[in-house]
Amino acid sequence: MKKRTGIVVPISALYTKDCPSCGDFLALKDLADFCEKAGFSIVQLLPVNDTGTQSSPYSGLSAFALHPLFIRINALPEFAAAMKGNKAFATAYKAFEKEFGYKKRFDYDAVLGEKTKLLHLLFNYIEKKNSKDEAEANKLNKELAKFVRSNQWIIPYAVFKNIKDENMQASWKSWDESIQKLSYDQIKLKWQNKAKKSSHDFFVWCQLRASEQFKEGAESLRAKKIILKGDIPILMNEDSVDCWTYPEFFRQELRAGSPPDGGNPMGQNWGFPTYDWDRLEADEFTWWKDRIKTSAQYYDAFRIDHILGFFRIWASKENETTAYLGHTIPYADFTRKTLNELGFDDDRIKWISEPHIPTGTIENITWNHDEATAVLEKVCDRVKTEELWTFKKEIDGDKEIYAMNFFEDEGKNNAVKNALAEKWRDRSLIQIKKDRFIKVYAFENSTAWKTLSGEEQEKLRKLFEEIEVKENKLWEKQATTTLSAIVHASDMIPCAEDLGVNLPVMPEVLKKLDILSLKVIRWTRQWDKPGQPYIPFTDYPELSVATTSVHDSSTLRQWWNQEKDSVWAFINSVECENKPDGNSAFTPEIAEFILRSLASCKSALLINPLQDYLFLEHSFYLENEDDERINIPGSVNTFNWTYRIPVTIEEMSGNKGLLNKIKTIVETHDGQEE
Repeated sequence: MKKRTGIVVPISALYTKDCPSCGDFLALKDLADFCEKAGFSIVQLLPVNDTGTQSSPYSGLSAFALHPLFIRINALPEFAAAMKGNKAFATAYKAFEKEFGYKKRFDYDAVLGEKTKLLHLLFNYIEKKNSKDEAEANKLNKELAKFVRSNQWIIPYAVFKNIKDENMQASWKSWDESIQKLSYDQIKLKWQNKAKKSSHDFFVWCQLRASEQFKEGAESLRAKKIILKGDIPILMNEDSVDCWTYPEFFRQELRAGSPPDGGNPMGQNWGFPTYDWDRLEADEFTWWKDRIKTSAQYYDAFRIDHILGFFRIWASKENETTAYLGHTIPYADFTRKTLNELGFDDDRIKWISEPHIPTGTIENITWNHDEATAVLEKVCDRVKTEELWTFKKEIDGDKEIYAMNFFEDEGKNNAVKNALAEKWRDRSLIQIKKDRFIKVYAFENSTAWKTLSGEEQEKLRKLFEEIEVKENKLWEKQATTTLSAIVHASDMIPCAEDLGVNLPVMPEVLKKLDILSLKVIRWTRQWDKPGQPYIPFTDYPELSVATTSVHDSSTLRQWWNQEKDSVWAFINSVECENKPDGNSAFTPEIAEFILRSLASCKSALLINPLQDYLFLEHSFYLENEDDERINIPGSVNTFNWTYRIPVTIEEMSGNKGLLNKIKTIVETHDGQEE
């Protein structure tokens, strides 16, 4: 595979003199000029699909529709006439230009709100103008009809967006019951409603123009032999047109996430529904294939987000606030009979699979035995005459516990809820079906486990190991089936996001399907060896993408200044003279040292965040290094996903010092002998 070096950037972060408020699709044309001068031959974007009111590009409102936020309004073919012929639009646009100049973080809600308002004003002007010009009206109608024929997903999308507007952007799950669950034929009837034609046409027009501008931007890169790489999020927001239109493909009763680990002892519950892979396979993965084919209109390569989820997704019940009691899908289970044969009778099985709450757990909070008993009687059944309780059968998740009120005193009430929720999680096994069980991921933390004899623990550990062997076979089969359908749906180069993955079956599947893995410097280490040494860059597999940072991590500058242990280990791993002092503050020289060191890697693709390259020029540093970060996982705020590069692309293109440093890095990587 030909070696390529390039950048990854959120399209919203791009800044040119023509898009000061927020990056847009046409900014790719200026980016193409910069990349050509710097020697870059690949550009990776974060997802660009419509996310509605959510600023995260990974919280898709649609798997197909582009985000109208990235439309450049003054480049629309109808813009000039509207500025002359419609005072309301012209006034609003001038006010938008005046109010939304460049800022180091952009206001997602405000910019999206004003752009949406302008698009509505512009389309209203077009319709009013066309009502007096039959030829122009017919021309636009033909354009829209042609787009709909080629993009059938636009029908449910337009209907969904229109109902969203009518319901003040509320989730479809809170809509009137008559429109919560519609068949595709019923959605089509709503699409054909003449009274709604104008509303629906607006959304088609927005998507048509967004697609045209994105294709124009993508083609400018392609014309310079620069590959454009997209990003396909694995999951959909539950409040998405896809979950509404195709409920059979999603398991709404489950939520995807990740299991407990050192940094997240409760696991991560992302709030997105999981897939019903059996239903998708029965439909020959048509929805996924269409999604990939739509992306291939713009991209030459694509990143498969959270590829682990195609092997096995971590799923928790919808009524759980955490992912602690989650499990993999698919999973292998074991029977009550198997446990009996290992010497666990039914009482012993109940002890390790159901939480047992001593009265004292609550009494330590209330300091009153009667109050503690009253609390427990609401949610539990007493074990015979003992001061021991088990949860009532109707309790099916900790959300039900948190929804209850036991005391007027808020502090006391919350303390009791938290104690009950903690005990809810306190088990070693989960009864997944009648007389069938799976292990709790952190089973060793449970009270019951600690009471088992060494022999009992050893028997269960051996059983769990046997189950893991079965599960690896299940995961290999599922990944091979699902990923084959996806990667063969287009000619795009498939690249995996496989961070933090340690599945024995994954490398073989990725290699078999020619999917590139991901290697991030700071995490590409031999974790099982003393000192956890860095893997030499020359040992990186060719079938991989190497990078300094990712959108969920700290930047290169933050890493150097804030994670010294990792930095010193990195410095010691690099074989060269004149190494920088790991205790010194980050400088352009240090940025160049790291970037040039990584450029020696054997990975086919070297794609670093744009801001990590901008660290080569000190005048491009922001005063506060934390402002250069894109996202902080686990937090929801107005900071995340609103990063803007600190300088226009035009200025970057004119900075010879920056360009020359980048060229040296590119030549180091791309110039390696095959």
